[in-house]
Amino acid sequence: MELIFATHNPHKTREIQALLPDGISILSLKDIDFHEDIPENQSTLEGNAFEKANFIYEKFGMSCFADDTGLEIDALKGEPGVFSARYAGKKKDPQANMDKVLKKLEGEADRTARFRCVISLIIDGEKKRFDGVVNGQILKEKRGTQGFGYDPIFLPEGYDQTFAEMPLELKNKISHRSQAINKLADYLANRLKP
Repeated sequence: MELIFATHNPHKTREIQALLPDGISILSLKDIDFHEDIPENQSTLEGNAFEKANFIYEKFGMSCFADDTGLEIDALKGEPGVFSARYAGKKKDPQANMDKVLKKLEGEADRTARFRCVISLIIDGEKKRFDGVVNGQILKEKRGTQGFGYDPIFLPEGYDQTFAEMPLELKNKISHRSQAINKLADYLANRLKP
């Protein structure tokens, strides 16, 4: 089974392919020679994930999935949320995004946050949704060089390493994206059964 993953992010593509069962391969937008921006005009993660998947499904007519992920910080009333990738501007600069979060949280005692991932799958015209959540805290400074996005400032609950300090295998076991992908993988594996 071949699916398009509606992303330009090679980190996400590698992370997700590693979690999928044998017999399922994913094509990135680069693999299908699509280099334009995909619309993300919705006000929720769910809306954006569906909009992206539907855009690619309608354009290429192939089964497709898309995710939208957001960091939600309680003290910032859920920000950056749906704007996580472009929190500090249209350039989608991860360092600037983290710096903005750290600046806004200066002097704030409540640093509770969560990463949420929503995956929208369109397979043979059928629409499905899968969710994952991981709770944690925002640190006062960046730690670690692995991962991407807000990983260096996010400390998941029950761990003493940020996502950016963890080996990928451990992050893949506990992350919001892996939770949603595991639900997707289970669903796809069941579809593969004779």
